[in-house]
Amino acid sequence: MIIIGVDYHPGFQQIAYVDTDTGEFAERRLAHREEAEQFYRDLAGRGISVRVGMEASGQARWFEGLISELRFELWIGDAAEIRTKRVRKQKTDRQDAQLILRLLIEDRFPRIWVPSWENRDLRQLLWHRHRMVQARTRIMNQLQAVALNEGLRCKKRLWRDKGREQLESFRLAPWASRRRRDLLELLDRLSPMIAELTQAVEQEAEKCPEAQRLRTHPGVGSLTALAFVLIIGRAERFQCGKQIASYLGLVPLEESSGQRRRLGHITKQGNSLLRFLLVEAAQVTVRSDPEWRSKYFHLAMRRGRKIAKVAMARRLAVRLYWMWRRGWDYEQMKKFSSHAGEPGHRDGVRLNTE
Repeated sequence: MIIIGVDYHPGFQQIAYVDTDTGEFAERRLAHREEAEQFYRDLAGRGISVRVGMEASGQARWFEGLISELRFELWIGDAAEIRTKRVRKQKTDRQDAQLILRLLIEDRFPRIWVPSWENRDLRQLLWHRHRMVQARTRIMNQLQAVALNEGLRCKKRLWRDKGREQLESFRLAPWASRRRRDLLELLDRLSPMIAELTQAVEQEAEKCPEAQRLRTHPGVGSLTALAFVLIIGRAERFQCGKQIASYLGLVPLEESSGQRRRLGHITKQGNSLLRFLLVEAAQVTVRSDPEWRSKYFHLAMRRGRKIAKVAMARRLAVRLYWMWRRGWDYEQMKKFSSHAGEPGHRDGVRLNTE
């Protein structure tokens, strides 16, 4: 077997590799993309089993596809953990590739879970819809500003037929009129596109049993449920709700030492799209569930509305995790495990401590 440590860059990759049968060691710098592709295809032509290790990074989709096509093993490592294993204070591309190779050989490589190609493609659907909605919101805010300047203050009615007629009837200066016309045209183009993407999300959620169970929870729609399933990947990857909250960046930064404990803002280290959707879904849950509403207002009075919203989003994430982990819908969750994820519980079941 040939084991290859790859220090990946957008324009090239520095590799260090060893043949475990002969002990031969070599290093190379491969330019992207022709030289690198030729090197790996030559290895495949020799019929040798190959294991490739690299840090998690962006702009490597084509390389991962090439390794999958050639049926080589590809191990993706946690870049932060790999960095902690560096002993020397000098850092070069050659030393990075050698470090990854050494970790692979010594079986100390911090391998992480990587989503499938189908999972990644569905994530593109969610991100595309999210960006289109953001673009539409910016356009609507600009048109709302135009309406406010002309004295039209009925925000909810602005996008109905009569409100739009009023908006189009205002006499504006030439360039202001041009801006209004262009914004309305963009709005008319984006709305059908978003409706089509929303329908696609609904169809994908219907195909996913886990998403169907999660959306039985109040406030959780097809978009949030599908995003939760795609981004978490497998519920078995996590042992408790605290790990889910940490993975999504919904836990506070902590800098504690001795008797002093200091908590800061949330880490925001997880997926920003899912974190946004959870905050939005939690606010809908607060409006529809009396228990959640009571908890929210209690937190808001003590810590403020912003912190309360994030706290409810964290609570919702933990709740969805246990629903998925136990295979329960919302009614089963309320009946069997109203305290799932709290201390003294394992896999959503209350432990007898008496």
